[in-house]
Amino acid sequence: MNEDLNLKSSVGVVGAGIQGICTSIFLQKKGFKVTLIDREDPGKESASYGNAGHFSPYASVPMNRPDILLDVPSMLFNSTGPLALKWNYVPKMIPWFLKFIKNCSNKNMMHTAKYMHQILDLALPAYDELFKDINLEGLVENKGIMYFWTDKDLKSRELEIKIRNELGVKQQILTPHEIHDLEPHIKKIYHGGILYQNARHARNPKKILLKLFDLFIKKGGKFEKNNVKKINFSSDEKPIIKTEFSSFHFDKLVITCGAFSKHLTDQANEKIPLDTERGYHVHFKNHDHLLSRPVIFLNRGFAITPMEQGLRVVGTVEFGGLKNPKSKKRILNLVNNAKYLFPELTTHYDEWLGFRPTLPDFLPVIGPSKIHKNLFYSFGHHHLGWTLGAISGKIISGIIAKENTNLDLTPYNSLRFS
Repeated sequence: MNEDLNLKSSVGVVGAGIQGICTSIFLQKKGFKVTLIDREDPGKESASYGNAGHFSPYASVPMNRPDILLDVPSMLFNSTGPLALKWNYVPKMIPWFLKFIKNCSNKNMMHTAKYMHQILDLALPAYDELFKDINLEGLVENKGIMYFWTDKDLKSRELEIKIRNELGVKQQILTPHEIHDLEPHIKKIYHGGILYQNARHARNPKKILLKLFDLFIKKGGKFEKNNVKKINFSSDEKPIIKTEFSSFHFDKLVITCGAFSKHLTDQANEKIPLDTERGYHVHFKNHDHLLSRPVIFLNRGFAITPMEQGLRVVGTVEFGGLKNPKSKKRILNLVNNAKYLFPELTTHYDEWLGFRPTLPDFLPVIGPSKIHKNLFYSFGHHHLGWTLGAISGKIISGIIAKENTNLDLTPYNSLRFS
């Protein structure tokens, strides 16, 4: 599509997290007139604020693995483990779990890994396209991300390493001595590890998000702070957004609301099995000097990232929907796990709960609606929403502009849930 023609087209983007803002900027680059809509100001307590801050281009191995089903009972009943359920939410989760189990085959696992790798491999270059237009001021560090583990669950580690080798992911296996040399302050409980040298991390995800949002506004973008209540379509299939106070008419519409997208896709009569993994974080102020890079302790399933706010401890997978309150047990679990690795840690602050949008095959939805020709989706990125923000925005903007691509985008289409 010609850029001059795009200038005559208006696109609404619902959701002002990293997905929505990156999508909006890439749409602007292609000449579209873009309005970004969210009920909150960008970066306020969202997943784009509270995430681990990892740019993880290596993270192609999904959770829908055959061995995960054997591990679930022990993870659920392990007080230091990464998995938890809100039991009042179990009945609502049953359909999602059944679809997830169906996807836990070796064939489906490799399908997901292949197509996650396809977009992860392009994730950092897509961010670089955006970052060249803002002043990052040391907000992104290129020191890699380190995983480590004890001598338990070695088969699971070996599977991940094998799959990433097959996909061509660059990874450095670490001995205990090498782990200590890289991160000498971690308690010596580890037996092995791995360094992903090409990974990066954010020193403050919210500041990066706001810099990108400012770029969008400076390029002529419009932001509407409104709670979207309903999506309608005109007689010629143009989307109409109804909020609490007004209506907005667009030529095209993109839904990038993360875990909150399902409310809108249901209105479009598209039954996409989106649910949420609830994740938590806490901060330990003035302790970021204890780490040079993010580390992930795989046995207990949590990460610690050095940030401007101190050490950010992030983790847990809690299935409990969007309405259940925070779990004090999950917060305490993170605090105790962090102090296990760093006994010198003292008082924590900023207890945060966020929502990871997750689909049962662990691939995102990036593409057009299967029902409405002017409606598009970008959500369901589970633990990788931050990593995949820029590349998802670049892909969806290319689809809307009707550009050709060498990528196979079929696996991300919502048609797979028909």
